[in-house]
Amino acid sequence: MNKIFIPQGYKPTLDAYDTQRAIAYIKQSFQDEFASALNLKRVSAPLFVTENSGLNDNLNGYERAVSFDIPAVGADAQVVHSLAKWKRLALKRYGFTLGNGLYTDMNAIRRDEALDNIHSIYVDQWDWEKVITAQNRNLDYLKLIVRAIVGAICNTNDRLHVRFPQLQTKLDREVSFITTQELEDLYPDLTGSQREKAYVKEHPTACIMQIGGKLRSGKPHDGRAPDYDDWQLNCDIFFWDEVLDRALEISSMGIRVDAESLDRQLRLAGCDDRRSLPFHTMLLNNELPLTIGGGIGQSRLAMLMLGCAHIGEVQSSVWDQDTVKACENAGIPLL
Repeated sequence: MNKIFIPQGYKPTLDAYDTQRAIAYIKQSFQDEFASALNLKRVSAPLFVTENSGLNDNLNGYERAVSFDIPAVGADAQVVHSLAKWKRLALKRYGFTLGNGLYTDMNAIRRDEALDNIHSIYVDQWDWEKVITAQNRNLDYLKLIVRAIVGAICNTNDRLHVRFPQLQTKLDREVSFITTQELEDLYPDLTGSQREKAYVKEHPTACIMQIGGKLRSGKPHDGRAPDYDDWQLNCDIFFWDEVLDRALEISSMGIRVDAESLDRQLRLAGCDDRRSLPFHTMLLNNELPLTIGGGIGQSRLAMLMLGCAHIGEVQSSVWDQDTVKACENAGIPLL
């Protein structure tokens, strides 16, 4: 069942033409700020990968990839869910050196997504990856990169307000860090998403760390694939969305698994069958660089900065008729 929340008295700040101008400005300005802050170079990326490559991200494990056969190649392909694994392989193939990295436009189809104000079956994000040292594999380095990303987001928002002074979104540069276990201890009677909302409402820019493994309650905070992020060294970045009265996740990221953490997480997740896949074999044999990386939602960032009530105001996708009708009645213009 799809859900939609209609903010009371909502009215778009910009008209249709200025909304398109602002989206373009956000995308160009942010990727310039972001690439400079993290020393990243833009590369081209695939829309699909072969099914037997092991390069697709299986997200929480239940989402079905969009698959199709390619007669001319003699193989089956899948539209990517994300480029978490592909990027790491690309760093090796393209010869990126220590301290350097890449970013790219990632477009995906998530057919099983439950639709609401911030979720669409179409996903557009900046995927990025950077080569690091073994000494960088710690929470202090993770926090350093998070602060750099938040700084780039806030700089972009400031520049946007100069171009479009009628916009009102204010973003806090001060990041509050908390682990999922600390969050469970703080709100033991709430679900994972309820904890996120409670915490981010009090700390409007927040980074929730260590997602994937089981907590002391015996349950994980949220699902995470076992073969890209190290569950002890990953995080999600949230901003408080005043229009929707909710915590808005802008980025999922982390220091990537090394051979030791991949071995451990495959066992814990019951995914030992992946060990024989080309990507996983290279990782277990220490043939890929150590990296940090993640994804930053393009449409989510735009809707946050523009004060939009629905992600369909900043991206063109497909919606159920109830959503289309509710938005039409509320004056929410879907693209």
